[in-house]
Amino acid sequence: MSTSTLSSVDLTLVLFTFFQIVSQDFGLFSGSGIGFNDLWEGNPAISEVGIEKSLNKDGLRYRMNRTPEEADSVGPLGNLPGFEISLPLIGKTYLGPPKVASIWEALGFTATSNNVARQKEKLKAIEKARGATKGVLNGPGAEIRGKWLDKYGYPRLVGSGGIFYADQLSTDEVPMGGFNMGKSGKIWPIPEVVESGNYGGAKGWGMKKKELTVDGLKKVE
Repeated sequence: MSTSTLSSVDLTLVLFTFFQIVSQDFGLFSGSGIGFNDLWEGNPAISEVGIEKSLNKDGLRYRMNRTPEEADSVGPLGNLPGFEISLPLIGKTYLGPPKVASIWEALGFTATSNNVARQKEKLKAIEKARGATKGVLNGPGAEIRGKWLDKYGYPRLVGSGGIFYADQLSTDEVPMGGFNMGKSGKIWPIPEVVESGNYGGAKGWGMKKKELTVDGLKKVE
């Protein structure tokens, strides 16, 4: 397509993209206030690499990849050799087999983001939801949970305050309970840690007899 057939919008987009690439890769306008680094100030959200490094600082995985510490703990797949080289523009790069526990993890079948650090974050979020005092759109919160517990059998935190769905996975060290409503049910065979959350465990029907409700209200016999 010739430049004569480009619309003004197309031409603007082309110029803007070129400006972004040049200012990011070559430091154009650095220190002027409109350069790439001036505008973003090292915000990790500008790249996937930045996001991964930021999450790794807290021990969290990105895109189901092990953190560097977790990868080093299992070593290269099959103990095959690997090495690092310095590449132009890219910098230090690892070449060799992936640092995973099995070929299935390398293929993505058993890869997970649900490591210990993520499970701790889920538990924090559950507690935060449990202590929420406001409902949807800042409506009534904790003061109506007791009535909803009597009517529905669970506090309905969606309407009466914050709710956090803690997905219950086979890699959990303790049952997370999903919505923590003390419900149960399954169709297919499931791992033991998941079943203990679904049925008589701390997060299944047994929760209604063994402990307080999701937000701390006492159980009604």
